[in-house]
Amino acid sequence: MAWLYLILAGMSEIVWAYGLKATHGFTNLKWSVITIIFMFVSFFLFAKSMKQIPIGTGYAVFTGIGAAGTAIIGIIFLNEGTGFLKMVSLTILILGIVGLKLVKDKKE
Repeated sequence: MAWLYLILAGMSEIVWAYGLKATHGFTNLKWSVITIIFMFVSFFLFAKSMKQIPIGTGYAVFTGIGAAGTAIIGIIFLNEGTGFLKMVSLTILILGIVGLKLVKDKKE
């Protein structure tokens, strides 16, 4: 269950990161409220996951999902560039996230 919380926390981070852009400096009320709600949700779920997942692994996966997901959202919805090095870097980041999930830690 902890890994589910962690994945959902990372996905919530993607929403609030996109929301920060959509708030236009917190001048758009709808997106400001959505962003603040998803900030709370992401940190709440992240905290729940930390009961069973080591902090180093958890934080790396949490921020990795947020970073990779936000970059992918930027590419798909905001017409951000897709240069070769950017795509290679995203692939490495995603492989690192998967690798951290596959590694068995003594605490788990």
